[in-house]
Amino acid sequence: MAMNYSPLVMEHFTNPRNVGEIENADGVGEVGNAKCGDIMKIYLKIDDEIITDVKFKTFGCASAIATSSIATELIKGKPVSEALELTNKAVVEALGGLPAVKIHCSVLAEEAVKAAVKDYYDKNGIEYDAEMFKESSCDHCCHAE
Repeated sequence: MAMNYSPLVMEHFTNPRNVGEIENADGVGEVGNAKCGDIMKIYLKIDDEIITDVKFKTFGCASAIATSSIATELIKGKPVSEALELTNKAVVEALGGLPAVKIHCSVLAEEAVKAAVKDYYDKNGIEYDAEMFKESSCDHCCHAE
């Protein structure tokens, strides 16, 4: 099935930003499901509660790669608290939209960022509200295309 992607989605898919991994990352989050076919891993470097570097590795479709790329751009240089406010809606808007059947990729990007922040909090003994870090089951994204 041909997808109707925005030019910005195609730009972030063909030229993704912040690809790779960070050795000794302060926080690492991995989300996804092999059944869905999309797996995202986000690495954070944090100094004084500011995300000084962020990298990602994503296995998935064009939308998964593009949402990972834009999510890293949206949180780089920001306070950790602001990264936690990143929503899948903000990711979709920053990309100029996504086809309805690909919205789940933006949800995974949001969850990957939150998982990396949670890992950072856990490693540093920082208290948090567990409700803030609930993941979806990814059942909503497994679909026939």
